Amino acid sequence: MDTWKRRVVLYAVFLGVMLTFTAVAYRWGMRVYENDPRTLIESFQFAVEMFTTTGFGGDSSSWQSQQMHAFVAVMDLVGMMLLIGALPVVATPLLESAFSTTVPRSLDTELEDHVVVASDTTRSDALLDEFDSEDVPYVVVEPDPDRALALYEAGHMVIRADPETTAGLESARLGAARALVTDVSDRVDASIVLAAKELSTDVRAISVVEDPSRERYHRLAGADEVLSPRSLLGESLASKVTTAVRTDLDEAVAIGDSLRIAEVSIHHGSGLAGSTLAGSQIGERTGVDVIGAWFNGAFEAAPPPDATLSAGTVLLVSGTEGQVERLVDLTNSAARRFGAGETVVIGHGQVGKSVVNALEAADLPVTVVDHDGGEAIDVVGDATDPETLREAGVADARTVVLALPDDTTAEFATLVVRDLAPNVELLARVADPESVPKMHRAGADYVLSLSTVTGRMSASAVLTDRDVLSLDTHVEVVRTEAPAMVGRTVGEAAVRETTGCTVIAIERGDDLVTDVGQETRIERGDELVVAGTDEGVRAFERAFA
Repeated sequence: MDTWKRRVVLYAVFLGVMLTFTAVAYRWGMRVYENDPRTLIESFQFAVEMFTTTGFGGDSSSWQSQQMHAFVAVMDLVGMMLLIGALPVVATPLLESAFSTTVPRSLDTELEDHVVVASDTTRSDALLDEFDSEDVPYVVVEPDPDRALALYEAGHMVIRADPETTAGLESARLGAARALVTDVSDRVDASIVLAAKELSTDVRAISVVEDPSRERYHRLAGADEVLSPRSLLGESLASKVTTAVRTDLDEAVAIGDSLRIAEVSIHHGSGLAGSTLAGSQIGERTGVDVIGAWFNGAFEAAPPPDATLSAGTVLLVSGTEGQVERLVDLTNSAARRFGAGETVVIGHGQVGKSVVNALEAADLPVTVVDHDGGEAIDVVGDATDPETLREAGVADARTVVLALPDDTTAEFATLVVRDLAPNVELLARVADPESVPKMHRAGADYVLSLSTVTGRMSASAVLTDRDVLSLDTHVEVVRTEAPAMVGRTVGEAAVRETTGCTVIAIERGDDLVTDVGQETRIERGDELVVAGTDEGVRAFERAFA
């Protein structure tokens, strides 16, 4: 019995007891004090009329004693209290239930090949955005009624059920799903995987762990893939220190032996800072093609020529290895090579440990700051205290990595670090994607959101036919034919203007064309390699594929 029904039953029992007591007491009082006996039915009529405030009929002139007048006055007050109490206990919930949105408890449609997401957390938004952008059907299994209602009213497919039970997962048609993704907590995720495998051993179960040491237990529970976004986030931040060219195409999207896609940061003090994209003449000076760029944490595909470059702008480019190296030199990012400068890592949680391990493996000097002491901690103190940061050598460091678990603390620490060292390269992690622009305004050069990384990793584990190019934005590379472009040049098709994507190479039989320009004409049988955001790639496929 749910809470509302239980309250109604208890209220009805209490009301019946009060009616009975009032009727019996009134009958006794009329006999003893007024010498005017009443039957039990007449006494019940009096009690009902009093509690419903409809009056007392002819009995109102029968009370002569002070005792009966006092009794009636007291019971009037009790009746009013019972009437008022009926509103929140019975009437209000009933009206809310009648007029409010009700979240379904099972799927009404015969949904198939969908993804079951268990359940809604602070990191779910990025994952659901990924599925929405890819037009992948999904259903969220959420036991909390408020969270389920918020998701439902936001337009997501959601059912109110417990994902730790086979009944809850069965109501989401897990047996017909392509995968299960769970990211609640290490223990709850293992429980959900156990329930899922009990229901269907064939479903692909993907779980997320906060502590990588617990991956083994998720595997024992039956998880087919276990993701550790905190470790990967730390490694991604560390790779920004060890080399300027962090990302290239993996084996699944190999485009010849030399073509690369890379992120290159414009360093503090670079001659490119303050110039426009056209004025910098990056293409003419290096040969790379600028696919997109991050401006203050916001990604812009195919940025316009008048876009202003600044310290911290991250360019997404394609080109040969030599061309990318020339751009690295131009942005002064080459100073961040192996053995160059000192790195200060602030925060020694899971992300901080991953950063330190990667830097030590690259034989780079590193100083670790944390509020708790330990063998691996070089400086113990408050990350927002200037004296602590001075002791750690922030003012003389080449790079500072903020790996703090609290976004507010990280924002304040960014301000302090930037005040102590205006030209230091400042990398940071945050939990909430909404904190990314604030971190950039505070002075961070490169920011990764744990929620975004988790969503991208989870989506990539499900969408095995897509190649994720970047962890912090929806950038991907696809190989596709474009029948609608046959006979036209890239410029005539206006690929960038209409979709925001860039054709970075063409596979033509056994040949690979990497020098793709506006005058390149598409021939029948050509397979185009296209890079862009998720939305851009979908637009390209709709327009040309």
